[in-house]
Amino acid sequence: MEYGVLALWLALYLLLLYAGGTVATALFPRFADRGVSLGVPVAVSVLWLVTYFVGRLSLTVGVWLGVAVLAASAVAAGRSNGTVDPRAYAETAGVFALAFLFLVWIRALDPAIVPLGGEKFLDFGLLQSLLRADSLPLEDVWFAGEPVAYYYGGHLAAAILTRITGTAGQYAYNLALAGFYATLVTAAYGLAGAIASDRGLPRRLAAGLTAFFVGFASNLSTPARFVIWLLPDGLSQTVATRAGYELEGLASGPDSFSYWDASRVIDDTAADFATYEPGAALVIDEFPLFAWLNGDLHAHMMSTGFLLFAAALCFSYYQTPASERRRRLALLFGALPAVGGVMAVTNTWSFPSIGGLALLTVTVAPADPTTLLPGGIGRKLRLDSAGQEGVRIGMGLAVAVGVLALGLLWSLPFWLGPASGREIAVLPDRTSLLELLAIHGVFVAPFWLYLYAQTGRAVGRESARVVGLLAVAAAALTASLDAAAVGLLLPLLLGAWVFARSPALGRTVERVPAIADGGDRPVGFEAVLLLAGAGLVLLVEFVFVRENIGRMNTVFKTYMQVWVLWGVAVGPVLAWLMTRWRPSGERARTLTRTGARALVVLLVCSSSLYGAFALSNHVEYADDPTLDGLAYLDEEHPAEAEAIRWLDATVEGRPNIVTAAPAGYHWNPSDGEGASAPASLTGLPTVAGWHHEAQYRNDTVYDRRVDDVETIYTGEPAAQRRLLREYDVRYVYVGPAERKRYGEITTDRADGVTIAMQTEGVTIYRVHPERL
Repeated sequence: MEYGVLALWLALYLLLLYAGGTVATALFPRFADRGVSLGVPVAVSVLWLVTYFVGRLSLTVGVWLGVAVLAASAVAAGRSNGTVDPRAYAETAGVFALAFLFLVWIRALDPAIVPLGGEKFLDFGLLQSLLRADSLPLEDVWFAGEPVAYYYGGHLAAAILTRITGTAGQYAYNLALAGFYATLVTAAYGLAGAIASDRGLPRRLAAGLTAFFVGFASNLSTPARFVIWLLPDGLSQTVATRAGYELEGLASGPDSFSYWDASRVIDDTAADFATYEPGAALVIDEFPLFAWLNGDLHAHMMSTGFLLFAAALCFSYYQTPASERRRRLALLFGALPAVGGVMAVTNTWSFPSIGGLALLTVTVAPADPTTLLPGGIGRKLRLDSAGQEGVRIGMGLAVAVGVLALGLLWSLPFWLGPASGREIAVLPDRTSLLELLAIHGVFVAPFWLYLYAQTGRAVGRESARVVGLLAVAAAALTASLDAAAVGLLLPLLLGAWVFARSPALGRTVERVPAIADGGDRPVGFEAVLLLAGAGLVLLVEFVFVRENIGRMNTVFKTYMQVWVLWGVAVGPVLAWLMTRWRPSGERARTLTRTGARALVVLLVCSSSLYGAFALSNHVEYADDPTLDGLAYLDEEHPAEAEAIRWLDATVEGRPNIVTAAPAGYHWNPSDGEGASAPASLTGLPTVAGWHHEAQYRNDTVYDRRVDDVETIYTGEPAAQRRLLREYDVRYVYVGPAERKRYGEITTDRADGVTIAMQTEGVTIYRVHPERL
């Protein structure tokens, strides 16, 4: 175990937490911890924005100028707003360190950066490319000579920290992964605590529950399978069939548990299986613990901290009185678009969610949105009743458009790169009620109960029961009509909207009321997060991005956002149910208090089963702990390990290379599958890499390159020289996969090609362009 580099990275993160936390005091002055829990995403955003723009000239200058800007910002914020509260910092640093070390432990037991079981080769290739690059835009590691056609903002953030620490990429990969996880858990902890504190709820209770549900809990498919296993044989088969499960995996016994099962709950019969293995459930429903256990350094994971940064800015706006117009404008059109710019390049799928959060926040916040406008215009727009609601929604839409437009400007260089050929499609196969409950039930159950309790407070218990029965009947009816999400989520949307807006209906709220036990507002900012998550789940039931894999990516990239947003909301919701739900009557109070606590215990225990099984398996099959993601090469690929390390250590800059193509998720040289390993593991761009490039660009240009690669390996010398010049190739890699796929290699017959290095299994040819 590399304890020195581990200590270095943890120290850097805690320093970023302090510096960013100092800056955050200006953004989140009304938070319980004054925003210190958002310190890491704040600090990384400053570093990222400076590096992203200055990096057009020099990445090295950009990184160190970003450090200088962050330091200056922290000093200025400290002088203006005061330093970070030591107790708040100590608490937050403890949460961060605990989460960071937990994930380091997981990765140290299985640190390998392998092509199978995810997209680690893509992620590591991008990281290595950024560590080799002198400037931006970044050249594509799998499509030499062209800008990368993928959102790489999170990899840029990891590369910034790697450059600051001077760490080798194979260690930085796993340490950055742990840092993104700890950033998510810490930001969720702090935001949930701030929301709870704002409503007079126990802060640490809400924050702790949220940290658990965001960082460790799973969906309910694992406890469902566990219950099936506990049933008698005949009954278990019947229940499994009704629930849509096969008697395999955990349903057949703990020895058959697979940590993958919980992330593949939804069937998708509309997917095109031509290029994928038949029988696989292609709609991915990841949650944080699965994602980080699997270990991709992927966009949908790295963006979560920035998503919560944006949500925190929206909450800061929500807390700000209408009289502080300039501050609210600065939050909406200054800070929020900048975070949106970071998000656009980090995970484009999450970029529209920034606008959605702004829309919901402006619409339901206590401060009338018309007060954002100059006085005379704002007064003219203030209407009564339904008219006011229309104006609020219109203002929210206008703000959302403005936030996204400014976010586009912050990320403009990214949008000027290669365009995606994907299209928007409608009406995919929809998700069944049981699938939705298995995936989202851990949140939907307490949210339904929460809104039911609020309905009882508003209209009385008898009327609330009628409303509840009607909602259940609607859910059952829509499930039979293949629209289960409508019946399950529409009551949440309507209930949260009504209770979020009820105090302001028909009147202008000029300031935030004092809120304790809800005050005169039935719900708080948790309603915004509830609305945002429910809207996203409902949206992907009817709209998706058309690909040959159905709506896999649409659900995959969206559901992670839903989990994070709902995870932050569920802590305050459960804290309210446990401590503030007090119906009239002593017996009713006792029953609800006991029932709420039992619900929390049930949710925590059931959603912990996955972690218990997955981590025990993880430890059982682990090797000696290390953070070296390439340590496996000597054992798994001894014929190529020396050659790949030679390329990484000896070749400077980013000269183009040639490797076998097409390539994909398998590194099986005996089958001619090389997985673009020499490029992916070194950051040296290859002429044609993974088949994803056909998806990023189009089949025609990718297939042309694949044909050209074959010519470089097996063609006539004249054609080889022409293509080596055309693609500006400097090295040709000939390993076991290349020999198996192409047979007799003729590259060395071309003038200007000599042997650069040779091992028992690999020959690397150097191309001398002046002799071609």
